[in-house]
Amino acid sequence: MGPNGAGKTTLIKCVVGLARPDGGRVVIDGRDVSAGKAAQALIGYVPQNPSLPGLAKVRDLVAYAAWLSGVDAARTDEAVKVALDKMQARDLGSRRIRTLSGGQRQRVALATGIVHDPRIVILDEPTVGLDPGQRLKVREVIRHLGAERPVLLSTHLTEDVEHLADTVAVLAEGKIRYQGTLAGLATTRPSVDGRPGSPFECAYDDLIMSFGGAE
Repeated sequence: MGPNGAGKTTLIKCVVGLARPDGGRVVIDGRDVSAGKAAQALIGYVPQNPSLPGLAKVRDLVAYAAWLSGVDAARTDEAVKVALDKMQARDLGSRRIRTLSGGQRQRVALATGIVHDPRIVILDEPTVGLDPGQRLKVREVIRHLGAERPVLLSTHLTEDVEHLADTVAVLAEGKIRYQGTLAGLATTRPSVDGRPGSPFECAYDDLIMSFGGAE
């Protein structure tokens, strides 16, 4: 996590192979992501504000994503069913994208990212722009995903991290400034100063402000 402009999306793009890092490499299950499609097939990626075709039906869109990800045609129907079930979106299958709410669209986008049963799921700002009720629903399905496989999630919303994350890395000015548990970051605060936030939120704010950044 980190403030806007910290470099979260750039880092995510390097991880999924959409951008080439200036140095180092990204390895998943012993495979270099830059090596090609075999390594990238291990990743389920949902970008920030994914653009979904409004006239497409949900089931058709997820099936198309399955085809793009190399799912065998004989397995596509079952893969689509499983992905929609995991996203609590089976009842949306016959709906057109343009008729969905923001939270429903985001769950459909998540279904397109997991339909090929990836090794790891990578989500860029998955709850941005959602109202509180929609955000709770999306968090719920992300939590279920995290019980099955690793999920790497970027966000600038501390409440998302507090409700979803086992570990957190804080990015500021393009560098990792903290990596560890939420509790570990909270203990870095020297004192309680009465600000209306959780210990984690206040510690995060202190850390970001120490590098000259703020939301």
